[in-house]
Amino acid sequence: MDYFAHDTAVIDTGCSIGKGTKIWHFSHVMSDCIIGKACNIGQNVVISPSVILGENVKVQNNVSIYTGVVCEDDVFLGPSMVFTNVINPRSAVNRRGTYSKTVVKKGASIGANATIVCGHDIGEFAFVGAGAVVTKMVPAYALVVGNPARKIGWMSEYGHRLEFNSEGIAICPESNETYKLLNNTVKRI
Repeated sequence: MDYFAHDTAVIDTGCSIGKGTKIWHFSHVMSDCIIGKACNIGQNVVISPSVILGENVKVQNNVSIYTGVVCEDDVFLGPSMVFTNVINPRSAVNRRGTYSKTVVKKGASIGANATIVCGHDIGEFAFVGAGAVVTKMVPAYALVVGNPARKIGWMSEYGHRLEFNSEGIAICPESNETYKLLNNTVKRI
């Protein structure tokens, strides 16, 4: 085994788990999941069947990742955040097989207690604030907060708020990387 799983973790059959991944106390990885290298799955995490996590994904304690979710490399999922996978759930109506897909793109961070309503992708290096409820697509590098989540700014790949000058240029204070804002879209240049 090239990964670590605590004695209390449950890993169902058919899962692929990458080298160096750690799965902590009381977590359940259900059948047919793909978990990349060097991931960290905190305690009391539920990863439903067929979920895909890229490399270096950090999943904090008490997170629920339901079928239909794909997290690309370097994604951060904060404590107790949750995904949904059915837009109109009813206890008496079986909607298995009609799960909506949600993709969290490379480098995105989702804060503690946030909820991602299914079918709304999170862009590369986007930052979803703690407690936010995402009800629409989040653009790359966007900072969104509130219920419903609304864009209040932009973030660098290092997680710093970007301040754009009159030419639409911003520089990350930590990495010194340069970003361009044009037509309500941010790109690193």
